[in-house]
Amino acid sequence: MCIAYLFLGDPEWPLLIAANRDEFHTRPTRAAGPWPEAPRLIAGCDLRGGGTWMGATVDGRHALLTNYREPGHPTPPGAPSRGLLVRDFLLSEEDPAAWIAAVAARADDWAGFNLIVGDARQTWCLGNRDPARAPRQLGGGRYVLSNHLLDTPWPKAARLRAALDDLPPSDWASAPDKILERLRDTTPAEDARLPDTGLALERERLLSSPFIISPDYGTRCSTVLARAADGRIFFCEQGYDAAGRPLERHDWRL
Repeated sequence: MCIAYLFLGDPEWPLLIAANRDEFHTRPTRAAGPWPEAPRLIAGCDLRGGGTWMGATVDGRHALLTNYREPGHPTPPGAPSRGLLVRDFLLSEEDPAAWIAAVAARADDWAGFNLIVGDARQTWCLGNRDPARAPRQLGGGRYVLSNHLLDTPWPKAARLRAALDDLPPSDWASAPDKILERLRDTTPAEDARLPDTGLALERERLLSSPFIISPDYGTRCSTVLARAADGRIFFCEQGYDAAGRPLERHDWRL
């Protein structure tokens, strides 16, 4: 997962998330759906690492993860897959505040990540490359998370925020095509506005759009998650091939 937009605290739709997952096309993946071993969990599955990048449960838990871009930074020896953090939270019944505090206490065990977890009462964010190194509870408002810290104003984050800020919350579940259309923005940033993360210029350009298309690496799926105040949940995943063409789409209304 490489970019996500969150809108928290609307009276009718207290949780709204729109996200793109970027990954190598050769990495084996199972499309979103109820997990055979845990049917209350709705999520895709990384078949190599065993975890997931984003998911929700029928009882209102939600989680997503983005990798922190740090080329040249060695992965800790024996580090577990970061996607297991999302899976483990969704399968847990522990209070989100306590659960994420325990992860923060051993945050150096993983390569760089940003993690969002929550339930019907609260949402938390933890970045293990954040100098604060402490979980942050998110209040009502709009947030964008890419491959740096929460609300870092990278051009792709600014574009997605501008594209989604003007949509009324009721459109998320009633007309998800509008969200998917805005997530499918392939506009690259101008060179002068590119972040300098240590990648070659050509790669920085490729990764600077909200939706990425290339033969080896790109946006594999877009996801929309909406939870109503009465507990109804809408979960939508649209898959894409290496050319950015739509594949299967799955919608769940719980």
